[in-house]
Parts: sequence; structure tokens; C-alpha cells
Amino acid sequence: MKPLKYSRQREAIKAFLASRSDHPTADIVYTYIRKDFPNISLGTVYRNLSLLAELGEILKLSCGDGADHFDACTLPHHHFYCKQCHNVIDLPLPNIEEMDVRASQNFDGQIEGHCLYFYGTCKACSKQQVIL
Repeated sequence: MKPLKYSRQREAIKAFLASRSDHPTADIVYTYIRKDFPNISLGTVYRNLSLLAELGEILKLSCGDGADHFDACTLPHHHFYCKQCHNVIDLPLPNIEEMDVRASQNFDGQIEGHCLYFYGTCKACSKQQVIL
């Protein structure tokens, strides 16, 4: 594979994602990036996000809400998806490596990793339900 040509837009997208912990969608990334690159298209943002995910520089999270979310942290970790506000939140769990070992005990192939989402209602949405 030939080396990737430098792109200010791509670097701005990576920097934006690295500054966030809320796992924004491509639309949110696009809205922010347009401030510095007013002529950038939504398609360019999507292509760069897909390329960065393909290269393993970011994570692309598909939580079932129809919109992909993006995460700059590529270290193994889990996520919680709020079914009410559609936010994706990092969910720290100890001993996540143990999950692959335990799964390997019941599988004849080779497990290289896993992707696990937890679903429900986040704390903020739960509080709103109590108030209503």
C-alpha cells in the first residue's frame, strides 16, 4: 500500500475526534470541520472518517441507530449506547482481555478480539424520566 498523502482536512478530523469523548456522528464532525474548511463536503468528511477507520486510526461504531459514531481511542474498551438520547459513552470494564480467553475456551477457531455494546438509558435521560 502506498503512503497516504497528507491532508489538512483529515488531520483536523482526527484532532476534533481526539478532543471529544462523546463519540460524534459524521454529521457532527462535518458541522464542526466546516468552521475551518467552509468548502468541505459531507462526502469528504464521510470518506475521511471511513479511511481513518479502515487504517485503524479511529473506531467506527455502529450501534443500530442508523448513524455511525466515531471514537479516536483505539485501545480496547466497551461502549454504552443510550436508546433515548443516542449518545455513546465509554464503559470502563476491568479484565476485558479475559473475555477473549473465556470465549476461546468454547470456540474451535482463533479469537482475535471482540466488540461489545451495552444498551439502555443513560443517567441524564433516567433523571429526565423521573422529573416528567
